[in-house]
Amino acid sequence: MDIYTIIFLALAVFIFIRLRSVLGQRTGRERPPYDPYSRDTARPPQPAPDNVVQLPERNTANPGMPQPVDTDADADEPPKYRWDGVAAEGSPQAAALDEVARREPDFDAKHFLTGAKAAYEMIVTAFANGDRRSLKDLLSKEVYDEFAASIADRESRGETMESRFVAISRADLVQAVVQGSTASLTVRFVSQLITATRGRDGAVVDGDPEAVADVTDVWTFARDLGSRNPNWKLVATEAAE
Repeated sequence: MDIYTIIFLALAVFIFIRLRSVLGQRTGRERPPYDPYSRDTARPPQPAPDNVVQLPERNTANPGMPQPVDTDADADEPPKYRWDGVAAEGSPQAAALDEVARREPDFDAKHFLTGAKAAYEMIVTAFANGDRRSLKDLLSKEVYDEFAASIADRESRGETMESRFVAISRADLVQAVVQGSTASLTVRFVSQLITATRGRDGAVVDGDPEAVADVTDVWTFARDLGSRNPNWKLVATEAAE
């Protein structure tokens, strides 16, 4: 053996002795190895990543048992009548509403009544203000001509009209008819209004600007079923007692 071989062997023996002196020692604090399949071995706790949402803990009162499922107490009850609160079941109005819904599946009678109330207030206010432009979009030609003539007559006398809504307490469907492609729905409105008409000199010639009056009107709205225009127009008016 040459001198270099002897030197490398001596160096290897020295390194082996040093490693064993460090790795081969036990301090008594070593953790037992983790067995992922052992039920008795607790896995060392690991910090949860910041982007993990912790789920709620399960109910352990009855482990292994399925959780109760909420049931609808009214599941056995018959389906609610579709025109409830609008038209009596089996009435001519209900039959007409069924026909409207058959032709236009998105039709909603309660939504229609809500829109009719809004249209009623807009029309009454526009008439009092002499707003012909707004009226033209909401009325049929025949009704518009009557309203426009009344406004012109009032203006010719130099009179002005004031009208303020306090409330619309009721809007009830009283008649529904489908003739050909046209549906006509008649609504009775019960409202509270403050209305007065003043002459040229500002004096009140009709109504009372300080009193609330109960007003009942019966109006009929119509539209062509299947039309791209979804708006209903006022086609007839009637004052009711």
